[in-house]
Amino acid sequence: MLYSLPNVLTISRILSIPVLVALFFVETWWAPWVACVIFAAASLTDYFDGYFARRMAIVSTLGRLLDPIADKMLVAATLFLLIGFERISGISFLPALVILLREILISGLREFLAGMEAKGLPVSQLSKWKTGVQMTSLGILIVATSGPEELALTYIGELGLWVAAVLTVITGWSYVREGLRQAMAGKPPERRPIPAKRGTTARTYG
Repeated sequence: MLYSLPNVLTISRILSIPVLVALFFVETWWAPWVACVIFAAASLTDYFDGYFARRMAIVSTLGRLLDPIADKMLVAATLFLLIGFERISGISFLPALVILLREILISGLREFLAGMEAKGLPVSQLSKWKTGVQMTSLGILIVATSGPEELALTYIGELGLWVAAVLTVITGWSYVREGLRQAMAGKPPERRPIPAKRGTTARTYG
């Protein structure tokens, strides 16, 4: 299952990150455009790995593990690069912070629910729109300083990032509410017996 097409696409998303990082350090006019193409291709694999997994009826533990990790690694690495190379500046770092914190929060919530054997958090349609706006904005910001000044790509990219941040808060709150509902309705932790010392009776804790 490691070399199934969906898993290969997911792994390629992770492997694209060091290439993306290296291109940010290349001081030529074409490097940002190549980085943008690689970022766009990596972003598209997020759709196609799920598409092929459904079409080919391939569901693997590795794929379920790596897919959300690969998404968050790509987004986090790109945001840090854009901030570090001052492609995102001033107050516009706030939507980047919101996006990163939301990813951490939802990841922790999904892990908690998985431990409870709850049904989990299905991806909403609004969340898909959020991802589309977010990835488009990041791609624009990658090439913002290399594009024609009259296009004002930096402003377009930062505006898109703010829109993505608003959608991030809305979808994040929906996920938190659903997660808390499932957590409150879940089974309480099993009370396990503590081995009793000689001459005492066994007791439980939970």
